[in-house]
Amino acid sequence: MALQALQSSGVAFRKILSHFPEELSLAFAYGSGVYRQVGPSSDQKLIKYGVISTNSLIEDLLNWNNLYVAGRLQKPVKIIAMNENVALRSALDKNLKSAVTTAFLMLPESFSEEDLFIEIAGLSYSGDFRMVVGEDKTKVLNIVKPNIAHFRELYGNILQENPQVVYKIQHGRLEIDKSPEGQFTQLMTLPKTLQQQINHIMDPPGKNRDVEETLLQVAHDPDCGEVVRLGLSAIVRPSSMKQSTKGIFTAGVKKTVVYSSLKLHKMWKGWLRKTS
Repeated sequence: MALQALQSSGVAFRKILSHFPEELSLAFAYGSGVYRQVGPSSDQKLIKYGVISTNSLIEDLLNWNNLYVAGRLQKPVKIIAMNENVALRSALDKNLKSAVTTAFLMLPESFSEEDLFIEIAGLSYSGDFRMVVGEDKTKVLNIVKPNIAHFRELYGNILQENPQVVYKIQHGRLEIDKSPEGQFTQLMTLPKTLQQQINHIMDPPGKNRDVEETLLQVAHDPDCGEVVRLGLSAIVRPSSMKQSTKGIFTAGVKKTVVYSSLKLHKMWKGWLRKTS
C-alpha cells in the first residue's frame, strides 16, 4: 500500500489488527499463504489487506518462497503496529539486503539511485501475468518517483555498509563490483528459493550439479543478470496466477470483478498517458 494511502488511517487499521490473534501478522500485500480481502473502506477509500501467519511471513522474507509479502516489504511502507519479535525484525532486514543484492546483479557497473530503486520495486513483478493484463505498465515508476526520499531512507544504511558498492550519495550514483568473483559472492547470498530456481534453469538434464557449482558458472556468464531475472519470474509467475484464482473465493466474485475493473481502468489510463 502506498504511503499516501496510509495517511490518517492508522485508527482504522488498528481496529483491523485487533480482530486477529497475536501469532498472525497483517500484511498489506497478498500471495500464497496470505488470505486477501478487499475492504472495508477507510476515509471513503477502499483498502486491501491480507492475513498471514508470522512464521510464513518470516519464511517468505528469508527465502522468497513466493515473493509477494517479501516484495511488498521491499518498498517503503508504514508499519502501524509491531510486537517485539527479534526473528521477524532480522528477517525484514535480510529481505532488504537480498533485494539490493538481486538488483545489483541485474544492473550495470555504474547506475543512479533511481535505477536501483526501480529495479528493487520491480522484483516482485517479474513474471507476474497481471503486468501484461490488469496493471498499469508504469506502476513501478509510479511507486518509485514520488518516493525517492523514502527509498533512500529505507536502503541508505545498507548501501553505505555494503563493501561491494561505492555509494556517491551527493551525486546519487553507485558503482558495484561486476567481476565474476564479485558476482559469485552476491549470488551466494541470494535467498534460497531464487538460488534453486537459477540452478533449475541452468542445470542441464541429467547432470545434477549442486547449486554452488551452478552459481559459479552464472557468475562468469555475460548474461548473469538475465539468468537472475528468469529465476525471479519462475518464483512470481505461478504464485501470481494461484493468488488471482484464490482472490475470487476469498474476496467474492462481485468484489473481484469490481477490483479487476478498477485495475483495468488504471492500466488504460496509464497507456493513454504513455501514448499522448
